[in-house]
Amino acid sequence: MKTNITYISAVGFHMALGFLIYLNESLAKVYFFIAVFYFMYRIISVADSKKTYEVLTACAYFVGAEVFFRTTKGAISYEAGKYMVIVFVLMGMFYRGLSGKGYPYFIYLMLLVPSIFVASTTLSFDANFRTNIAFVLSGPVCLGLSALFCYDKKVTFNQMSQILLFMLLPIISHAVYIYFYVPELKDILTSAASNRSAAGGWGANQVAAALGLGMFIMTIRLFTKSPSAALKIFNAIILGFISFRAVTTMSRGGVLAAILAILIFLFYYYNKVNYSKKNEVIMVLALVFSSLAITWVIGVNKTDGLINLRYANKDHLGREKQSLTTGRAELFEEELEGFIANPFLGIGSSRAKDQRIEVDGQGVTSHSEFSRTLAEHGLLGVVILLILIFKPLEIRSGNKGNYYFYAFLAFWFLTINHMSMRIAMPAFIYGLALLNVTHEKPPLHRKPLKATDS
Repeated sequence: MKTNITYISAVGFHMALGFLIYLNESLAKVYFFIAVFYFMYRIISVADSKKTYEVLTACAYFVGAEVFFRTTKGAISYEAGKYMVIVFVLMGMFYRGLSGKGYPYFIYLMLLVPSIFVASTTLSFDANFRTNIAFVLSGPVCLGLSALFCYDKKVTFNQMSQILLFMLLPIISHAVYIYFYVPELKDILTSAASNRSAAGGWGANQVAAALGLGMFIMTIRLFTKSPSAALKIFNAIILGFISFRAVTTMSRGGVLAAILAILIFLFYYYNKVNYSKKNEVIMVLALVFSSLAITWVIGVNKTDGLINLRYANKDHLGREKQSLTTGRAELFEEELEGFIANPFLGIGSSRAKDQRIEVDGQGVTSHSEFSRTLAEHGLLGVVILLILIFKPLEIRSGNKGNYYFYAFLAFWFLTINHMSMRIAMPAFIYGLALLNVTHEKPPLHRKPLKATDS
């Protein structure tokens, strides 16, 4: 009961925080620095046995808050979310070390280096070398360090739930901020395209990805951390609350990634629980579908049917759009051509974007980390992708009871293929898939020994 009150209080606090930052955006900077010092203090002061958990909660919180900080200009830099995750995992490595079995991720990090030297010879004269390299490689480096730290670290299922909660809380603040930023969608939606204003004044793709993460975590919480009917209803309302703002950004990638990851989680969770628990899973599933269905109906009404057209790949006049991927397929093809033309060492970090500036006059960044990796790293990129895809299976072979594993990997894979690694979220989610998640040991109840007559 006390745990539930603490959870509801944390949700209420973060809802209030989102409203206060809407009223005064300068509070976002205060929020950022308080969060930085708070989590650093927790990591430094806690006992060594709890360092891993504290590092993961700190990373999780900044992953959940990253896009919110970008939207409100609260962070010290655009890439601050990735940098904070890197700082925290480095602190974790200092305190808790690394698993020797994770050495392929050290190789992965080393394989990123040659592309920097290639870029020094291929980037155009006008390109800002340091900024371009940092923008492209901060995500992969964040992933590599997260993977090195997380590999085979033990956490319990209860600790994993708390880590996910820390990721969820700032997303709730973000959703509240957007509700007040855009009280009436009909005033700003004029087409079936993704809409920056509907996303709270920031890139709809990034906002939808963050809110999609919130949908994913809240759905998991409904199944795993909602023991009472009242708490189930409360969490279903929060799920609908976040989902509404996710779908009305009119950006589909984050929402679809969340739904597919949820389905994968449910498949493994349902097969893992015992027979008596399966009936409860079906009941909660009905609640989830009801929450999402109601959200969709309200969304259709509030957007005059535009979200129906968006997800049906039609424009605001109901005409079928030529491309389902809104230009992503063309970018994918261009980067594969770059790989074919330069198969050994690739075209160099950030050169794909630089080439589009030279040819088209605008630097459209890649939406697929896979094609960008092949283009910019060549055959080394092939090795990088093989490490990323196959190394996690080693953890899975020794821990088949972890029902999060494939859902996390799917979320990572789907996210990097619709928005590359613009935010820290896919890098850290990948790292979470490498944790050794264990069941809590039940306490031992020993009968006291009876005194015997001597």
